Amino acid sequence: MNKVLLIEDDVVLRENTAELLELSNYNMMTARNGKLGVELALANLPDIIVCDIMMPELDGYGVLEALSKNETTKHIPFIFLSAKTERRDVRKGMDLGADDYITKPFEEDELISAIESRLAKAAILKDISDKKEDAKVDESEIRTLNDLKNFFDDNGEITKYGKGDVIYEEGQHSNYIYLIAKGLVKSHKFDEKGKDLTTALYKEDDLFGYTSFVQNTTYEESTTAIKETTLIGVTKSALKEVLNNNHQVTLELIQLLTENLTDVKDHLLQMAYSSVKKRTANTILQFAEKLNRNPQDTIRISRNDLASVAGIATESLIRTLSSFKDSGIIEIEGRNIKILDLDKLQQVR
Repeated sequence: MNKVLLIEDDVVLRENTAELLELSNYNMMTARNGKLGVELALANLPDIIVCDIMMPELDGYGVLEALSKNETTKHIPFIFLSAKTERRDVRKGMDLGADDYITKPFEEDELISAIESRLAKAAILKDISDKKEDAKVDESEIRTLNDLKNFFDDNGEITKYGKGDVIYEEGQHSNYIYLIAKGLVKSHKFDEKGKDLTTALYKEDDLFGYTSFVQNTTYEESTTAIKETTLIGVTKSALKEVLNNNHQVTLELIQLLTENLTDVKDHLLQMAYSSVKKRTANTILQFAEKLNRNPQDTIRISRNDLASVAGIATESLIRTLSSFKDSGIIEIEGRNIKILDLDKLQQVR
């Protein structure tokens, strides 16, 4: 049973979180401030530490710094749990060596998932260190897109965006390529009439933001977070070095770009030749897929985003949604859309 040390000064939150993790089969230790937390960690060597930032005696940054200097505790996975949501606070925590940063209030599944993934990663690294003296990742072994995404996890900068936040705008200098750790992102640009057109949707585990790797170019479109999103960014120069040394992953990335171009062509053909009903049906199903939902689960998306992806006027979309509702194909409540008859919707598509 894995040992978890929870350092949190809020009594109610500390007890509730400890109880939640105990029910998930973790052996819990708790400390009410940072000083006691460091003492507990040194004496008991937990498998993972979950720590608040704003605490008496010693804050979370001080806890991490103290444990990072000790040979017996510096490799213990460390997760910050804090109400401090400013990007500079997140970056400070990650720069100190934290493995993850969860903001309050948080979902139970989010915390448990973070703990499980960090424990799994620690176990894998331990296995590697038992076999090899040097446990660092050899960039020459990056052969697949999955290896490349692991490179992002290990070397990238983590940034969090709220719903509606702009990630980058058309015309800005393109320094980073991004991997989506969590969330959903749309790329979009304005046509000559000022209409905002969505050009692509990117979901969790997708890469985006790549422009030329050899020229000093700018982004040709803007990107915006559709919901709360966590990105891992790697500089274009760092990625270029990896690709230069790993031709197999370069070929896989070219294949990904080719598939993306095919998707864009198909989307343009659909916009040119499909009826409004077909576009609307297809877009609803696309959003369900990108949100990783069962098609018959409720999805929450704005009418403007639906219309933008479908390439139709918002008024036309609303009329089409109303006709789908009257036909018993979907159910609408505010921004929520639920597919009632998947077969009929797919036939329209």
